[in-house]
Amino acid sequence: MEETMKLATMEDTVEYRLFLIPDESRDPDKHKEVLQKYIERIMTQFAPMLVPYIWQNQPFNLKYKPGKGSVPAHMFGVTKFGDNIEDEWFIVYVIKQITKEFPELVARIEDNDGEFLLIEAADFLPKWLDPDNSTNRVFFHHGELCIIPAPRTPGAESWLPTTPPTIPQALNIIAAHPEKILASESIRAAVSRRIRGYPEKIQVSLHRAHCFLPAGIVAVLKQRPRLVSAAVQAFYLRDPIDLRACRIFKTFLPETRIMTSVTFTKCLYAQLVQQRFVPDRRSGYRLPPPSDPQYRAHELGMKLAHGFEILCSKCSPHFSDCKKSLVTASPLWASFLASLKKNDYFKGLIEGSAQYRERLEMAENYFQLSVNRPESSLAMSPGEEILTLLQTIPFDIEDLKKEEANLPPEDDDQWLDLSPDQLDQLLQEAAGKKESESISKEEKEQNYDLTQVSESMKAFISKVSTHKGAELPHGSFFLGVCVGPRPHESDSDDLDDEEFEYLGSDDDFETHEPGEEASLKGTLDNLKSYMAQMDQELAHTCIGKSFTTRKQVEPVSQTTDNNSDEEDSDTGESVMATVDVDLNLVSNILESYSSQAGLAGPASNLLKSMGVQLPDSIDHRPTSKPTKN
Repeated sequence: MEETMKLATMEDTVEYRLFLIPDESRDPDKHKEVLQKYIERIMTQFAPMLVPYIWQNQPFNLKYKPGKGSVPAHMFGVTKFGDNIEDEWFIVYVIKQITKEFPELVARIEDNDGEFLLIEAADFLPKWLDPDNSTNRVFFHHGELCIIPAPRTPGAESWLPTTPPTIPQALNIIAAHPEKILASESIRAAVSRRIRGYPEKIQVSLHRAHCFLPAGIVAVLKQRPRLVSAAVQAFYLRDPIDLRACRIFKTFLPETRIMTSVTFTKCLYAQLVQQRFVPDRRSGYRLPPPSDPQYRAHELGMKLAHGFEILCSKCSPHFSDCKKSLVTASPLWASFLASLKKNDYFKGLIEGSAQYRERLEMAENYFQLSVNRPESSLAMSPGEEILTLLQTIPFDIEDLKKEEANLPPEDDDQWLDLSPDQLDQLLQEAAGKKESESISKEEKEQNYDLTQVSESMKAFISKVSTHKGAELPHGSFFLGVCVGPRPHESDSDDLDDEEFEYLGSDDDFETHEPGEEASLKGTLDNLKSYMAQMDQELAHTCIGKSFTTRKQVEPVSQTTDNNSDEEDSDTGESVMATVDVDLNLVSNILESYSSQAGLAGPASNLLKSMGVQLPDSIDHRPTSKPTKN
């Protein structure tokens, strides 16, 4: 509970834990040693995928965590992913693959929202599962998502605890009944869809752009490409105190700028591009006119240089490099390097070559951050790391200028300016819409049945609400509200509708005595008569005239046949026309939807929660009552 509370106070953070399946043959005295060996094996085996990855804030990492209370010793990692949600889902993919490669391991993963895997699959969850009882139920095992079920009734299943299981109970259940705790196919598909495309997707998330940068930054990024993240964040989150250091640059002088190619993630690139910024005149960073073909490269370089200067300005002028623990001095480094070579990390490069040394530098950096991670008090800050690299790596500005003629082409950044249709398509793909299910706008508008709106609203009104809120056709595990999935997606663990009693049913009147029934019937008749009188009075007011009645939408032929009736009603007592409830309901909802002008609003949110998707150009003034096909 203490760790959970701590996680809840951290922003944009994901935690992951790897446990060993209980094994009586394992020596408990060597548990720590066994787990540390697993850490080394995992980080080595997945190094080719993790080493070149550019993280938004913190990398994937694992360390030994001793047992505490009912939680046994395990491998633990925490990553602050910031604004790049893809970092979190990449970690989900990595954790899933780890449990697939190491079947004796079981993994749990959660973020500051809690069980975010269940949130992702909220539309498909069984009704019994909610945030209050989901603790220690969701795991990865054998590369598959598992959910430990709850017994239908206390004691119905001897192997299932009546309360949320402890970690040791959960591990024993997974070891004894792996086939019974597998999540439903729809839940697994929802999570798998979110991580579909990895590891190839890593390259898709990158963006390469030309930047006009000081030579020192070019040299640093050649050795530590990941430092672009820290520099972008420093610029993106700058404050007036940070900008004081950028009035006159001391580390990265503008006179040394050269053109180079920088690799960003799309998130980092968007953060850098979207902020408007005018540098201080004293800084020396002047931009060409916006019409210049290289304006974007100059602007990006200026912003990135400010980020690097801010990082370095935060360092003490007399910081010591002794804080940095030597990577090669670690007892784990030799075996880690041997494992890298065994897994063909160096891709056959000649030892000692420039490309070999570059990959070796990346491996050392990865080992320092993720495998042999020092204590926070001893870890170097990004600024200290930059200054250390500037002191230790030799670079020649003239040699770097020669590379300007052979820069790789830039990536197209039109993805920054998505049209509404393209954005809708991306959102539908993220929601798991199949291509085969997509239809054109014209077909959607022609085939759309407005009866869905009235029928869905009636179904919603007929539901019974509880202290947890009203039940919608599409459930949500978010914000502590968990409701059932659609009927055709229900889990085997769903509760039957028969287990719920409908309030206000006719059965309530069956036990009344004959005299009581007559009295009750008289009361109801009086109430109906009173309501009818109110309707008569309201019919001639603005409120009454605002409703569409069935008489107003009758066909012309029918009204012609009934001319005599209309004349009688004009001369005699007026006849009340029945209000068309369905038509008024649909008309009002569509009018509200139309007034949103394509933006989010109460009408679209309510309809989407009930599974109704309206076409964009639908007319909000229906001329006839919606009819069933």
